Amino acid sequence: MDAVAIGHRLVRRLSGHRDTAASLGLFAGTLFLSALLLFSVQPMFAKMVLPKLGGSPSVWAVSMCFFQAALLAGYCYAHALNRYAPSKMAPLIHLCVLGLAVLALPIGLPASGTEPPAGDAYLWLIGMLALGVGLPFFAVSANAPLLQAWFARSGHPHANDPYFLYGASNLGSLIALLAYPVLVEPFAGLTRQASLWAAGFVVLGLAIALCGLAMRMHADSPAVAETSTPVEAPPANAAPVVSPTWSRRLGWVGLSFVPSGLLVAYSSYLTTDLASAPFLWVLPLAAFLATFILVFRDKPVIRHDWLLALQPALVGLVLFGLATPGNKGWALACIGGTAAFVVTTLVAHRELYEQRPASGHLTEFYLWMSLGGVLGGMFAALIAPQIFNTIWEYPLLLVLGIACRPGLFTKPLARGEIRDMIALAIGAIIVLLGIAGAMKSGQMSLSTLPRILFLTGFGFLMIVNGERPLRQLVAGCVMLATILILPSAMNRGDAERSFFGVHRVTLTMDKEMRILMHGTTIHGAERLIDDKGQKLATPSPATYYYAGSPMTQGVNVARQVSGKHGASLNVGVVGLGAGSMACHAKTGENWRFYEIDPVVVKIARDASRFSFLSRCQPTPDIVLGDARLTLGKEPAQRFDYLLIDAFSSDSVPVHLLTVEAVKLYLDKLAPDGILAMHVSNRHLDLVSVAAATVRKVPGALVLLADDKVKDKGFDEAASHVVYVTKSETAARALKALPYVEAMPAAEISPWTDDFSDILIPLYRKYKNGGL
Repeated sequence: MDAVAIGHRLVRRLSGHRDTAASLGLFAGTLFLSALLLFSVQPMFAKMVLPKLGGSPSVWAVSMCFFQAALLAGYCYAHALNRYAPSKMAPLIHLCVLGLAVLALPIGLPASGTEPPAGDAYLWLIGMLALGVGLPFFAVSANAPLLQAWFARSGHPHANDPYFLYGASNLGSLIALLAYPVLVEPFAGLTRQASLWAAGFVVLGLAIALCGLAMRMHADSPAVAETSTPVEAPPANAAPVVSPTWSRRLGWVGLSFVPSGLLVAYSSYLTTDLASAPFLWVLPLAAFLATFILVFRDKPVIRHDWLLALQPALVGLVLFGLATPGNKGWALACIGGTAAFVVTTLVAHRELYEQRPASGHLTEFYLWMSLGGVLGGMFAALIAPQIFNTIWEYPLLLVLGIACRPGLFTKPLARGEIRDMIALAIGAIIVLLGIAGAMKSGQMSLSTLPRILFLTGFGFLMIVNGERPLRQLVAGCVMLATILILPSAMNRGDAERSFFGVHRVTLTMDKEMRILMHGTTIHGAERLIDDKGQKLATPSPATYYYAGSPMTQGVNVARQVSGKHGASLNVGVVGLGAGSMACHAKTGENWRFYEIDPVVVKIARDASRFSFLSRCQPTPDIVLGDARLTLGKEPAQRFDYLLIDAFSSDSVPVHLLTVEAVKLYLDKLAPDGILAMHVSNRHLDLVSVAAATVRKVPGALVLLADDKVKDKGFDEAASHVVYVTKSETAARALKALPYVEAMPAAEISPWTDDFSDILIPLYRKYKNGGL
């Protein structure tokens, strides 16, 4: 008996009676598995490519944009297949596409891939995604609308309104995302994950073949044709059979644009100051998918009027947080932002469900939804970084979420309401500009009071006008204009944006120091005047780089054990920052800096911002590119001292703390050379990670420098530095430093290029009171 005959017998057994649960279970199970694969491959492949781009948060933002575009392509293919291919041929065509995708398995980076360019790497990353995962992802992405359309032809009692199957798809997506950082990433390396995914893909192909056979058999069955519910008499809860208008289609696009763009913007804001890793990638995306499960149904799990009441209050809370400087403002914007993001997405997706068409236009509906998602993702991931110098898309999309409320464009407006709202907005902005001008000229010094008054007043207007979404939208726009025009954390200092984040150069409140910030983390500071108010004659490195800090004392120990006092000491520094370390070099020494971000190099070279390079090393030796790639080209035993200080805001890129990375560093050290890894972190226990990782390297001697300086502002900052060497002489010299101690026992699994997990370091830091 051939395979086709076996399939026919199995399908007859599963779906011989269309009112049984077997047919429904087949389609729902296949959709569940398809979504499970579709959303597990996203963090898996993004993690594969992350080390090539220095652990930048933009990797996930651009990856999501690519996956949304591939999803749109899959929906276009599903729509064309459903509309133009004969029912008998559609399953065969789709199985051929799946078979072609098998040739691209297992998932992985292309072996012939080139190195990423220095600086912005948007196009390079999109190319890697297309070559590495594009075809399998495209093939799987078509399944959700295609299988629902096949189910609509299956003769099942619920076939007239198959949108409920979207819940099975989204449940699979949600489980995949939540399981990845908890059940997959901690226990399986990337190679193993790719093999398991390939096996699941083959099983999916078999399940889709059965669904195709079931659809064909029902379509050919006279009994089904006689007893199926006629189109003229749909169930009471089915959407009316009306051809969608262009305004309705544009509405679908808009209602998809806002939550999709907000997903990317909020994820970028969150990961910039924690870590670019799957655990933090999947949480917002999982919440995004959960909103479909909650409200994409006849009776939403959460009452819509509750969501409409919460939305303006949460948006106002986030705008307050974004306007407030420091960790408190960041925490408020993140915690409140989570709720605001979820509620705004729930509101938009509920409106999408209310505007859904009849099942005859199902694939077209998903096509327009996907188009809106792609446009929103492109705006947040690709366009916004080019037109905004900071993450303005985050508050902008939150405010635009007010436009997703019901009735904004359909509810009749009172006479003159639009005129009054426009007049109010123009008047408020004129006042804001006047206050900003007075502050700039020194005529007004209470910089926070006007901002608080405006935010409070218009936040109140936004909340109390629950029945007038236009008024809420105008009030939200004024609140956004307040933090844009008046002094706030979002517009503080001179900001520049790159693929690797937002860099901000600003003065302290007393104007005695200039600081460089990436996200909310200081990456260098220079004192401008002394305690007598006089301009400093020579630059004075501050924060982690003051004269007695572990990183600078490590250089002195390297001079001591190498015997190269004032001679040709070879020093490598990964992470340029403001250029502070340059002022600890001595005449005759060879210092080379490795920096992945050209914007950082531009800032450090600009003498009007920081004078470390211009006054200490006017012709610095700077190598652009990811440190793992550029260091790999250096000869063995090149450095007497190698400092790894490559921060991405407050998180060290994962690929710089793996066993393979440490082996590379030690290979580049001279026999008595010293490796110093700066692992200070507010959110992750990187000390334990370093302890576990280094101890997997044969012959490595490891010590911890725990510099607990008393609070001296920006002049001196406490730090954790891990020293590694293969020299007993160097280890004895390091032990003589006052803050050096034995490395604590490793209590977590070491990181490798194939395996890393930030969940446990995050928990350990939280448990020890680090958050």
